[in-house]
Amino acid sequence: MDDSSLIWDDGALVTIDQRGLPHEVRELRLRTVDEIIEAITTLAIRGAPAIGIAGAFGVVIATRAHTHDSSVDAPDQSIGDAGPRAVGVVDVAAAQAEADRIAAARPTAVNLAWAVDRVRARIAEGADAVLAETLDMLAEDGRVNLAAATHAADLVQRLCGERPLRLLTHCNTGRLATSAVGTAIGALRVLHERGAVADVIVDETRPLLQGARLTAWELAEAGIPHRLTIDSAAAWAMATGQVDAVLVGADRITANGDVANKIGTFSLALAARHHGIPFIVVAPESTRDTAMATGAQIVVEQRAAAEVTGFGGVATAPADTAVFNPAFDVTPADLVTAVVTENGVVYRNSNSLDAQGRAIATIAHQLYGRGWMPGTAGNISVRVEAPSLPVAAGAGAWPALLITASGLSKGELSADDTVLVGIADTTAHAGQRRKPSAETSIHTAVYRTRPAGAVVHVHSPFATALATTAARPGDAVTPLRISGFELLKGFGLADPSTVVIPVFPNWPEVARIGADIDTYLRENPDAPPILFITGHGITTWGDTLAQARDRAECLEALCELIARTGRTDATPLEIGPT
Repeated sequence: MDDSSLIWDDGALVTIDQRGLPHEVRELRLRTVDEIIEAITTLAIRGAPAIGIAGAFGVVIATRAHTHDSSVDAPDQSIGDAGPRAVGVVDVAAAQAEADRIAAARPTAVNLAWAVDRVRARIAEGADAVLAETLDMLAEDGRVNLAAATHAADLVQRLCGERPLRLLTHCNTGRLATSAVGTAIGALRVLHERGAVADVIVDETRPLLQGARLTAWELAEAGIPHRLTIDSAAAWAMATGQVDAVLVGADRITANGDVANKIGTFSLALAARHHGIPFIVVAPESTRDTAMATGAQIVVEQRAAAEVTGFGGVATAPADTAVFNPAFDVTPADLVTAVVTENGVVYRNSNSLDAQGRAIATIAHQLYGRGWMPGTAGNISVRVEAPSLPVAAGAGAWPALLITASGLSKGELSADDTVLVGIADTTAHAGQRRKPSAETSIHTAVYRTRPAGAVVHVHSPFATALATTAARPGDAVTPLRISGFELLKGFGLADPSTVVIPVFPNWPEVARIGADIDTYLRENPDAPPILFITGHGITTWGDTLAQARDRAECLEALCELIARTGRTDATPLEIGPT
């Protein structure tokens, strides 16, 4: 066998019988439609892309079998087929009926029906045309595998950092499941080539042990370090810090991003969500079924009871035990961090860490453009709740905040220029290439005392000037009372007619500023979601990043209005419109 697991030779499909692995590498030579269907249904051939291509070869065989009148025993040099070339009349109806049988062999994997439909359109042109289309599909699969695997590897490294990673995979998604490098295992191969794999945990994948029998065999063949575990140990591996990301394949992906895959995938996604670990699906575009709205419409194949009541011919359950044996489960889109195909990231959870990073960068660019975050000054953060958000994980406390990194121009930030920091301990999570902003303690003080979703800290000029003028030297906090302005409605106050805004001293040790803010907010539960720091700017917060930004804009506009009216002569300051 060469690098492809599927070969067309002398009118037959030649492949590895996956039922014999890892102990026996035996060749299957399939010459009839019935043999193709049996190989697919008994999992001698398995994996969505592989059964799709096998099904297409089945249509070639069906078209040959239903071509009558004549044939020429000469090689077809145009497609490199060494078998007899059928040139007679095709019984199109009979061949299409066989194609229907092939497409129905396994209902959950969309690739099978997709591939059969693609090649059956050429049945009327003859078996050679069907074969040419199938060989094109086979060649495409290798290119698609490598592209999807590379995109997935890139995403994993963006989420988890440039370091040796501990990864987990389920079932088998390598060349046995496709025809070439594989999808999720393909990504593992790419990461291994980059020197970025410390360890791969392989779920055994009950009930037929595709992980133990096939994935472990492929990873050993590729020299990738790995450990085999029982499926039910995967969540504990995550809990004990042994997993940085989960990579799986798919049999069908619906329009909304729901993913059908080998049974046990859903459980992994739930565990990954709870532990804040990226859950990434790698699959070809042919696995996406955009005509199917949600996973609720997916037909989940139920397999034979014998797969559960025993193994290897040995009974493990009492006779006549009732069995529930779904071959697949459906993972809801909101548990999926991203779906990656040969076209790149085609679905990303809108609540994912990457999306939050992009939102932070966008707001930073806007505020930089106003001159409120000059140079590297200012910072923005959002709250990250690990149990409900698929994010990159490292050792660290949850919940956490995602904050702009230290020493970077806010006008040039990207989604990658943020850092995950524990709210309780103000410690950056492990394995990140950036350092958090020096003013992180200001943000954690807010998150510890308020249910805020986002915090914005900027150096807007009018607000900074007003705070500096109003502050009373020696006071731990200077209250600044403002009343009568319409703009006060922008702060979400119970009484928008007046507000008392605290002004904090600008201590050289930023942690001391954070401690002052923490104490004040605990002692003043009704304090507004805005504050000043003398000579240092303003901090605002809200349920969302947009709300926190809006409050910063409102506060700066209010301070500009106060400055332009000239009413800045009171201590403590009490200001109203003239």
